[in-house]
Amino acid sequence: MEIELTYDKGLLRSIGSAAISYGRREWMDSTPRAVGSWPLEYQRFSSTLRAVGSVEITYRRRSSLPRTVGGWSCETSRFGGRLERIGPYELMHDGAGRVCAVGPLEISYNGGGSHPVHVRLPGEDVTLSEDLLLVLFLVLFWQQQAWDAYYQANR
Repeated sequence: MEIELTYDKGLLRSIGSAAISYGRREWMDSTPRAVGSWPLEYQRFSSTLRAVGSVEITYRRRSSLPRTVGGWSCETSRFGGRLERIGPYELMHDGAGRVCAVGPLEISYNGGGSHPVHVRLPGEDVTLSEDLLLVLFLVLFWQQQAWDAYYQANR
């Protein structure tokens, strides 16, 4: 199954049939507010994502890497530089450091490599499970945050 990721004005707008919504002033604040029917909750005065719907997220001390997503634990690389696993879903990275697979999902990027545009799920499934949608959104969200921070620091 092929899942299309759509963008408008540089913002991820959907993952397949799950719409991603933003606040009314998205030109000033590009922080997503909901994925499908799941509201996104952030730490007060911050862009640190604390919950997706009823799924709470905790972070490592002095780090932007998650420790838990709901009841799942998260694993990082040996020196804590990147996320390697969320619960049962292993993350694979390509030579450029981009996430190229989340569990069974294979992620394809556009020609410039800056936006993931398609996700492929092997098999005949016609819908993405809620667990995989949640993990895929989180991985894409955190990856985009890391890229934004990098580009902001190197201006």
